[in-house]
Amino acid sequence: MQRWQGKTAVISGASAGIGAAICVVLADAGMRVVGLARRPQLVDQLQSQVRGNGSIHSRRCDVSNSDDVAATFKWIDEQFGNIHVLVNNAGIFPKGHITEIGDNILSEETLMSVVDINLKGPVMCARHAVASMKRASFDGHIININSIAGHYVPFADMFNVYPGTKHAITAFTETLANELAYFNSKIKITSLSPGLVGTDMAPRVDGELSFAALSPQDVAEAVLYVLSTPPHVNIKELTITPVSEKRL
Repeated sequence: MQRWQGKTAVISGASAGIGAAICVVLADAGMRVVGLARRPQLVDQLQSQVRGNGSIHSRRCDVSNSDDVAATFKWIDEQFGNIHVLVNNAGIFPKGHITEIGDNILSEETLMSVVDINLKGPVMCARHAVASMKRASFDGHIININSIAGHYVPFADMFNVYPGTKHAITAFTETLANELAYFNSKIKITSLSPGLVGTDMAPRVDGELSFAALSPQDVAEAVLYVLSTPPHVNIKELTITPVSEKRL
């Protein structure tokens, strides 16, 4: 991780869960972390958990809003110089049904917000991050926090459009990798696909997790592993699951 010391990492969805854990791990590794969230005050509180020589800064940003994303990345460039690492972590998973055939129908607004946050957000953030890296002639790294639901569709009624957005992230990661390679860019891009993670989005029965789950810290450590690879090595896809995970 020596090459990342003092460099700037941008993490979306940074106020809780996986995003918060990634912020702390990267700051502990000596990076300057900018956490994007709709609740930036929660990102500010993460600094007290940092034990390394890095730092955590917050910025309010709705990644589903293109203008907000553009203004945020402009601000980051002005405040901290160029972006070296982007972790597209923001995502939502409302439980419910797509159509009225089910008994828990999600509104059109909710369904479209899943698409906007889970897919539009990563695309727009990646565009601005690559532009920043190109301006600085720096070979950075983009990590898309995907899901095992981006590689198969769980047989369950509650997943609605969530697997579709994650399959799109799988395709987007590969498409952007091809584009970067075509133009001989050394910028890396990785899809990191966890199984069930014990966050607020995980299914519970009487407050307890329904299945074996990873912790947010497990995913954060996987991000650290991906970043620790030498410049000539790129991990395009990394899938991590609990040892005893059972598929739906």
